[in-house]
Amino acid sequence: MTDYTHKSLRDVEDMAPKFGMPAEMQARFAGRPLGLERTGITHFTLAPGFRIPFGHRHEDQEEVYVVIRGSARIKVGDDVIDLAELDAVRVPGDTIRNLEAGPDGAEILAFGEQAGEDESEMVPGWWGEDA
Repeated sequence: MTDYTHKSLRDVEDMAPKFGMPAEMQARFAGRPLGLERTGITHFTLAPGFRIPFGHRHEDQEEVYVVIRGSARIKVGDDVIDLAELDAVRVPGDTIRNLEAGPDGAEILAFGEQAGEDESEMVPGWWGEDA
C-alpha cells in the first residue's frame, strides 16, 4: 500500500482561540495532522479587514504565503504588499511579517519549514498605525 495522508484542512483544529486570537481569525496548523516531519502548512481564514495584531519572524525558516480566496495585504519588514487571489510571497525566516485581510476577507495558505516556539518571535503592536 502506498504511504500518504489525506486530510481536509477544514477538519484541522482551529488553534487561534488557544492563542487568544479573536473570532475574526482562524489558524489551522496542519503539519502534524498530515504527518509532516519537516514542513509546516497553515490555513488562515481572516474576516474582512482583520489585521493579525502582531508581527512574527523565525530564526531561519522561510515561508511562502498564498492567497487562495479574497485579498490581503502583507507587511514584510517596512514594505506593505497588496495580494490578490493566487498571489504568492516568499519571506526569509528572520524578516518580520504578518497579514491583513482585504474588504471581502481572505483565506491564505502558509508553507514553510516547521518552527518551534523557541525558534519564533512574536512582536505585538508591530504594524503600527500608519500601515
